[in-house]
Amino acid sequence: MTLFMRWLSRWPLAWLHTLGAVLGWATWALSPSYRRRLNANAALAGLSVAQRRQSIAEAGRLVAEVPWLWFMPPGERLGDRVRWHGEALIVDALAAGRGVLLLTPHLGSFEVAARAAAERFARPITVLYRPARKAALREMEETARARPNMATAPASLAGVRQLLRALKRGEIVGLLPDQVPPLGQGVWAPFFGKPAYTMTLAARLAQQTGAAVGLAWCERLPRGEGYSIHLSPLDQRLPADQADDVGAASVINASMERAIRALPTQYLWGYNRYKSPRKLKPGEGG
Repeated sequence: MTLFMRWLSRWPLAWLHTLGAVLGWATWALSPSYRRRLNANAALAGLSVAQRRQSIAEAGRLVAEVPWLWFMPPGERLGDRVRWHGEALIVDALAAGRGVLLLTPHLGSFEVAARAAAERFARPITVLYRPARKAALREMEETARARPNMATAPASLAGVRQLLRALKRGEIVGLLPDQVPPLGQGVWAPFFGKPAYTMTLAARLAQQTGAAVGLAWCERLPRGEGYSIHLSPLDQRLPADQADDVGAASVINASMERAIRALPTQYLWGYNRYKSPRKLKPGEGG
């Protein structure tokens, strides 16, 4: 597996994206449950048939570019492959000695966003992740993500403490706020008009550290030309009342919706965003 991925990593990015489009459509053809979920989720956001078709190919491109990113030679940088938009959000916060919490939905090339931030701002960035279940893949992930200024925090109590310490030191933290959290770590909040079990962690990290909060999403450019990273503040301030978990989650979800609508064909509509942890039903306590 590792040798095969190393071989793929030598391909030009444009070739990998072509292969990825084929893989995306193969997954669509072979998985009825994936087709149903993608169509249902995309319908909530009002995507056209053409946009849905493009999103199928883009999901495959996301997977195909992983070898290129993970097995990039240690001394090689993303450099001018990445274009930045709105980077003042990070620059101003770091200059003021504040930590920065970047919320990145399953939109575009989210792994590229973290690597690029570590390079561009020469400041440590800690990213929350869920370790792979298979030991071989877990080891591969950890080795590939071990880059200068990059650290990972497991989705556990110890990992949350690691994120808090990083923000209090004035560093950057990244997480995917549209991941479905475990039971007891989320609340029901609207997402494209449907209740979605939404993590409370993002808001609590910001409220407890005073970190600047922003959305970050990485647009995959056509023909392997690189990436554009977009940064913007949340649409509204988080509620001052730290007990208002639903209000905070709703603010974050609304901001994510706006980012996704700006690049709808690169959101992972096949992700099971509306699943309930342990058969918890929408509206029931978290």
